Amino acid sequence: MIRKTRGGAKSAQDKNVGSVQELPEVSVSDDGDIRYLHLGTPWVQGSMRIRDPFDIDLEYVQRMMGWLLFAEPVEVPRMHAMQLGLGAAAITKFCHKKLRMKTTAVELNPQVLAVCRSWFKLPPDSSTLQVVLADAAQEIKKPEWQGTVDALAVDLYDHEAAAPVLDSAEFYADCRNLLTEDGIMTVNLFGRSSSFDKSLDQMAQAFGEDALWAFRPTREGNTVVLAQRRPRVLQGTELDLACDQVQARWDLNTTRWAKVFVPARDAEAGRKTARSKVVRIDRSAAE
Repeated sequence: MIRKTRGGAKSAQDKNVGSVQELPEVSVSDDGDIRYLHLGTPWVQGSMRIRDPFDIDLEYVQRMMGWLLFAEPVEVPRMHAMQLGLGAAAITKFCHKKLRMKTTAVELNPQVLAVCRSWFKLPPDSSTLQVVLADAAQEIKKPEWQGTVDALAVDLYDHEAAAPVLDSAEFYADCRNLLTEDGIMTVNLFGRSSSFDKSLDQMAQAFGEDALWAFRPTREGNTVVLAQRRPRVLQGTELDLACDQVQARWDLNTTRWAKVFVPARDAEAGRKTARSKVVRIDRSAAE
């Protein structure tokens, strides 16, 4: 069953640059206990378990929380999380509800926000939760965000999902400027190897090679990259203990994380060509 929001694709006025962008229609479908978000196509742009709306459903989205491996658990509720690209709001809800963090999301499409509030249990704005309707590339340049973000999640694909919408060295440098000294950015990458290499090259220009780590790709092809403001190494027994701690404290499935967490360039060996964030609606490889 597919529910569609009223109306078709809409135009969004970018307040920063005065341009008008045509945005895809947003729709919702249910398959058993799983609810999916779509942007003008049958491809999935996000999901939610209806009975557990504040848990994270997709494996790659759980890996976007990999920054927790480097965090002191008692400090997490004092941190600030920011998500660029709301999707089905899984990361925003998890950080706000489960981690009790101050949480900000930046989303361009007002339909996405409306659908997340209506169908994906996204709470209203409050003193600890804010959704900003804006172009992320412009919003993150604002001085009030600089040096304030401890965990930055970047998942910016349009409805065609061919490559990241924002993927330049300048953009990643702006992302780095958002981070606190120990802040970490996580980025979802998928698609062709050439696209992955290009994205890593751009990140390396902004963060440095020694600051980039990654999880080897999921079976759908998602590779989650971590970029650290201050390079740190987590390997061996220390990594095993950190994975156990994250799973025990926040109920994320980290069973395989230690086996697939590698320097970012090493993740290339395990990449697939499958498109990942937009898993087909039949969910033959559901996670």
